[in-house]
Amino acid sequence: MFVDRVELYVKGGDGGRGAATFRREKYVPKGGPDGGDGGDGGSVIVRADPNADNLAGLTTKKHWKAKSGEPGQGAKCAGKDAEDVVLLVPPGTIVRDRDRGNVLKDLVEPGAEVVVAKGGKGGRGNVHFKSATNRAPRQFEPGEEGEERWVSLELKVIADAGLVGFPNAGKSTLLSRLSRATPEIAPYPFTTKHPNLGIVTVGDGGFVLADLPGLIEGAAQGVGLGHEFLRHVERTRVLIHLVEPFPSDGSDPVHNYHAIRKELRNYVVPLDGRPEVVCVSKAELTGAEEVRAKLATDIGREVLLISAVTGDGLQLLVGRVAQMIGDLKRAEAEEAARKKPTEFPTEAAVRTDDFRTAPVANITPPDGATS
Repeated sequence: MFVDRVELYVKGGDGGRGAATFRREKYVPKGGPDGGDGGDGGSVIVRADPNADNLAGLTTKKHWKAKSGEPGQGAKCAGKDAEDVVLLVPPGTIVRDRDRGNVLKDLVEPGAEVVVAKGGKGGRGNVHFKSATNRAPRQFEPGEEGEERWVSLELKVIADAGLVGFPNAGKSTLLSRLSRATPEIAPYPFTTKHPNLGIVTVGDGGFVLADLPGLIEGAAQGVGLGHEFLRHVERTRVLIHLVEPFPSDGSDPVHNYHAIRKELRNYVVPLDGRPEVVCVSKAELTGAEEVRAKLATDIGREVLLISAVTGDGLQLLVGRVAQMIGDLKRAEAEEAARKKPTEFPTEAAVRTDDFRTAPVANITPPDGATS
């Protein structure tokens, strides 16, 4: 079962109570206070794990609570801190406060994490309250309560390239041909109910390809499961737009292309600006070349003709997509390097003659003040 959205109640553990004890040993009848501090409560943490592929593992349990810290003991012994509860989610998961709606963190990178419910701090024992006038304090702190809230987790698939198009355009078949992924394939629309990922090998490298469920007109307004499907497109660098040459409903393939582009453009986050490779699928069908030429003339761009059945055009498609992804990654790396904070020289490396002495303004201190 593929799950890409879930709501959870999370509660951090309470801090342990501080101890109010006194030193009692032979020959020391009036020893001072020696109550230890309580342990800290455990926190609930959401962490991105590359081995997780969806949120199904979190659906069997709605309430996640960390344990409380242990109370303090005598002889200044602190209570044991409680362990954290770690929830593993796929990279690309957005963590939100359900009631406030604000994003707590977007877990894009593997290993990224966010504390969604912090554990309470342990209370102080009476040893902290002794003074010259209070030599036998009986005060102690009970420990702080842990945070609690409802959070919503929303997965947006991260892939280098994503397959888009109308239902039954051949997206799942193409994914199975280019990778070892085994999506459900059937000769009827809406076979794909959730995104499927596969790794396409190119030379010594490769890229992640996502088979996204078929879109229909009105998807940007939520028709069908439009919003559920389109949000997975947000993470892709390149779109591979498949156009079926002879749709079973008799619709015009050129119109279908523009219909999908309209949905991408009208989505909450406009997606029509993503780099795109346009392909007419099912090249083994008679007349597919004519449809390709017609579409290329209409949009004024290159349109590839491919067949996941015979393999025609697949090598060209993979090479074109790999090159585009490589260019985009290099551009992203250069942009990140430009935004990197400037590293200032260390004090030892600074020379006094590298700076020019600027005039200092004469500031008169206010009346009664000393300069």
